[in-house]
Amino acid sequence: MIDFWAEWCAPCRLVAPIVEELAREYKGRLKVGKVNVDEENELAMRFRIMSIPTIGLFKKGKMVDKIIGARPKADFVRFIEKHLNN
Repeated sequence: MIDFWAEWCAPCRLVAPIVEELAREYKGRLKVGKVNVDEENELAMRFRIMSIPTIGLFKKGKMVDKIIGARPKADFVRFIEKHLNN
């Protein structure tokens, strides 16, 4: 799971602590990383990140799903569980 974010993005700052919690809670089941779209613009373009925050789920290097915007933690949990259980 990758959190695409930027320092100037207020919704990204709301999502950051949730992503950190999820990384701890899913340790061993889910790898979690962060990509600053201002520093890694080519990577953001490669995965067609048009809005931030965007949380992308990857399998074997390919983005299989994404969730856009600040959401409650429960939304992210459902998003993750949907893919871990498939």
